[in-house]
Amino acid sequence: MFNLICNKKGLGMIEVLIALFLTMIGVMALISMQPQGWLLAGRSDHLGRAAGVLHEELETIESLIMNPCNVVTAGPARNIRVSGMGAAQSGDVTFTVTPTITSIGTNVWRVTVRVTWTGNNTGIRESIIVTRQEPFRFPSGCTDGSVAITY
Repeated sequence: MFNLICNKKGLGMIEVLIALFLTMIGVMALISMQPQGWLLAGRSDHLGRAAGVLHEELETIESLIMNPCNVVTAGPARNIRVSGMGAAQSGDVTFTVTPTITSIGTNVWRVTVRVTWTGNNTGIRESIIVTRQEPFRFPSGCTDGSVAITY
């Protein structure tokens, strides 16, 4: 009787078909997830680039406001390309940057910047509170409010 159990050699046709069927289901499941993966990769790329644009814009406006020689005004919404080139480059994305500057006290401003792009009208937004800083005065001989901020 022990010889009968151990005498069977190889896999039967049914086992092979079941293994192929299970493998096909697994491959089809992976293939069906591929488009979602590409969409997620594109979205994260746009978010990463937009975050860089947002951070750069906030720092630029902050440094201009901290100088007591500058007049504080918000610039208009503008379109920028991540490449920084005048014409669109391959893989380039155009972002719309909308700064808002609100006075919340004497020499204190809230700066809010919103960055949007094609296909996402909500975009991302961040704000900071900025105050005048005497060590940032440049040029040293200016009077308060003598130079307009242009950015």
